[in-house]
Amino acid sequence: MPRLVDRRLLTRVVLRNYKSIAACDVSPAQLSFLVGPNGSGKSNFLDALRFVADSLRFSIDHALRDRGGINDVRKRSGGRPTHFGIRVEFNLADLRGHYAFAVGAKRQGGYEIQQEECRLVQRVVRVDQRDGDGPPLNEEEHGRTLRPSRVRHERSHHFYKVKRGRVVSSTLSSPPAAAADRLYLVNVSGGDVFRPVYDALSETGFYNLNPEAIRDLQPPDPGDLLKRDGSNAASVLSNLATRSPDFKQRIEEYLGVVVPGLVGVNRSRIGPRETLEFRQQVRGSQHPWRFPASNMSDGTLRAFGVLLALFQGAGNGDSKRRLVGIEEPETALHPAAAGVLVDALREAAGHAQILVTSHSPDLLDNDDISDNSILAVVAEHGETKIGPLDHVGRSVLRDRLFTAGELLRMNQLDPDPALSNLRLGDLELFGPEA
Repeated sequence: MPRLVDRRLLTRVVLRNYKSIAACDVSPAQLSFLVGPNGSGKSNFLDALRFVADSLRFSIDHALRDRGGINDVRKRSGGRPTHFGIRVEFNLADLRGHYAFAVGAKRQGGYEIQQEECRLVQRVVRVDQRDGDGPPLNEEEHGRTLRPSRVRHERSHHFYKVKRGRVVSSTLSSPPAAAADRLYLVNVSGGDVFRPVYDALSETGFYNLNPEAIRDLQPPDPGDLLKRDGSNAASVLSNLATRSPDFKQRIEEYLGVVVPGLVGVNRSRIGPRETLEFRQQVRGSQHPWRFPASNMSDGTLRAFGVLLALFQGAGNGDSKRRLVGIEEPETALHPAAAGVLVDALREAAGHAQILVTSHSPDLLDNDDISDNSILAVVAEHGETKIGPLDHVGRSVLRDRLFTAGELLRMNQLDPDPALSNLRLGDLELFGPEA
């Protein structure tokens, strides 16, 4: 298969004291597989990124309460750290930079945002018309000639820094007020400079799909973004069918390989609710039979949910989800479908950055999965270590001696100790981007 084009939203993720992760500094690929045994902390990495999205889309208070409060989010250890921090470095169309914040627990209960900052470098292209004695470049319909032009590439820098509810520095001419219990990026998202960052980070999608939620009758929904459990799948599918019918067809094609005979799926209305209706060829019947979602297996519904999560923004020029994370997409699928799933993941990675957790050797039994796509995850004494493969693992995959799945069966997918055994003092949440 062709090499994936680098369109990553997140180029670096730094975590401090988040759940089981004491220290983490990784650079996810366009398609990344977080691979490790059950309980190693793979889901905690995705949850940290989901925490950023939830805190921006709703509020940091909502994000903490949804996870049981700050005592269940900050890492517990003998030293009892009282704070946690997250830094993400990103790359947008004409912006690059980083966003970081640290949240601390108060003695009397509650929390405060100890520090938050966002730094951007914006690329600007300016075209200057210049005088010259040479011939004009071209002529317009009315006879006006165009003088030669000079293209200049410029950079503009924008930033803010907030400490405990007070703006200490900013390039904004009139910075809005800050509060110690709310992320400042929400406050400045009304302006043109920081709005693209807010949109990109708040509209990432992370999924732990639930077949029961997909199967149930669903209330109507705008269908812009698929919910975490897939409980608005019917509306999202209908939206995709209107906006990008070619990608709805791609979902049906992949699903037809996973479930032989399945030829289509559509939204169906039942009174004030809606559901999914699947069409499947049945031997002896001239036309496909129609089955409601309530009659479909968990594996079929999970496979459909995974495909919908992957392709929901494809083909849309202003796609709202530039990053999608999915927990164990292979669950409830027959091992023979693993190759189809990898093909779908790679195709979807052409439109969005894809992060996947897995402990399935069958999913990783694919020569197209490179060493750069693997982030190995292990747990040592209750502490999660995450990093790229060690030298041996990288060499074996590059020389195609074994697949990643075969290495997983042999328990030989280990993180590089030089990059996974980090100390808190090695991590810088704040400061200039790399």
